[in-house]
Amino acid sequence: MTGYIIRRVLQAVIVVLGVTFIAFLLEHLIPGGIARSILGPRATPASIAAWNTANGYDSPLWYQYWIFLDHLLHGNLGFSYRLNRSVDSIIASDLPRDILLVGTSLVLAVIIAVPVGVMQAVKRNGAWDYAGTATAFVLYSMPSYALGLILIGVFAITIKALPPEAPQGTTVTSMLAHPSGLVLPVLTLTLINVALFSRYMRSSAVENLAQDYIRTARAKGLSERRVLRRHLLRNSLIPVATLVGLSLPAVLTAGLVLEYLFNFQGIGLEYFNAATTDDFPVMLGITVLIGFATVLGNLLADIAYAVLDPRVRY
Repeated sequence: MTGYIIRRVLQAVIVVLGVTFIAFLLEHLIPGGIARSILGPRATPASIAAWNTANGYDSPLWYQYWIFLDHLLHGNLGFSYRLNRSVDSIIASDLPRDILLVGTSLVLAVIIAVPVGVMQAVKRNGAWDYAGTATAFVLYSMPSYALGLILIGVFAITIKALPPEAPQGTTVTSMLAHPSGLVLPVLTLTLINVALFSRYMRSSAVENLAQDYIRTARAKGLSERRVLRRHLLRNSLIPVATLVGLSLPAVLTAGLVLEYLFNFQGIGLEYFNAATTDDFPVMLGITVLIGFATVLGNLLADIAYAVLDPRVRY
């Protein structure tokens, strides 16, 4: 197990270095250069040269990359000259709100999707299975913003039971003071994830129900509930572990469109605003962090494989 984890960690480090190198190149491929994008189109060559000298952009490319890595290792993701704030401080203030939104929706989705998928597999080709499959197809094929608009139209405009906008508090505590505003964005993300997770859970459970170890467990006289809980569930969770690991980057974006739709003050909305205002340091800093989160999610999924199925370690 230890050797397996060490190999996966080394692979993850190599991939992270590749992500940082690509982000570094993107910064130097900005039309007109990073100095002109920050100083504006009317910046003179003298002011651009002075800015490049002050910020080290006149150094050799390899040295700039080394400094770039050093800054990342010290948590320095860049500086937003438009907002007059460091990118890491922006992320630090927005990340807890994204964790609240996405973390809650992911936990709810797993809690709902796992038993639903297993029940569909056990009652395959029955009324429950057909209803679950139809619902999952509708939700999964629907764009997230469309589902969000439908929920706003029904619960905020027609019924007037929930607010159409997320709480605007600057901290998690202030947002939890108005929990009704979190219902629609959390519900939107949860329904989309339930549709995805339940389909994979059903397929995996159907495949495992046909395996010899299930027939052996039943032949021993074990109850159906014990067979499903002790033998089927663990092996069927591997695809869901993959999806949960790959969903980790969503903690940083929370569905960029959904944050814009519900005016949720998170990193996704921050990224959208940076894209519309050409705030390249913020965009690149968040891109690097999302790349790191993606690699970390894959690493955690690999470790979950080894825990769920010891054969993976070999």
